[in-house]
Amino acid sequence: MTNKLIAFEGIDGSGKSTQIKKLAEKIKGNGEDVYTTFEPTDNYIGKLIRDVFSYRYEASQETIAGLFVADRLDHLLHPEHGMLKMLETKHVLTDRYYFSSYAYHGVHVDMTWVMEANRMAVSKGKADLHIFIDVNPEICLKRIHNNRTHIEMYETLDNLIRVRNQYLLAFDQMKDRENIMMVDGNRSADEIAEEIWSLFKNME
Repeated sequence: MTNKLIAFEGIDGSGKSTQIKKLAEKIKGNGEDVYTTFEPTDNYIGKLIRDVFSYRYEASQETIAGLFVADRLDHLLHPEHGMLKMLETKHVLTDRYYFSSYAYHGVHVDMTWVMEANRMAVSKGKADLHIFIDVNPEICLKRIHNNRTHIEMYETLDNLIRVRNQYLLAFDQMKDRENIMMVDGNRSADEIAEEIWSLFKNME
């Protein structure tokens, strides 16, 4: 199998990080190399985004969407640790990618604009597979409150519901151009992991 770029998507609290870890362990156990990463990154632009989310810096929704575009391009194209560089030697699993922008920013600004702003990232680093872990927003919010010491900007029930709807809208618009798999996240972590492992093994 050639090296794959796989993006994990879902609303906050859907269990993406857990499933990335489980898939990475299975890939390594299968004798293949893998690199795990996330957005926003922990690079300079990504840290600024996190400051906005934590209310340490104020920015408009349009500015936030633009910052994500810049952070994503750096995430993709950085000559040393960018995803394209990593794909030369290993599989890449990313916790969020451009569909996250379509969903989260599409709630607050025109989603068509968000898609256009991300066009370069899509053209240079289109994901081989998007895995959407679909979980009831109320369950996600409970997980957030149980596992976090503070709540970020987008982590309210109303916003999680709206973001999930935007995801579904974006998937419908892009279904003929992107490889999208919906996974029922209302099951045990191990059941979800087995389905995701099957999806990975069946990739060409």
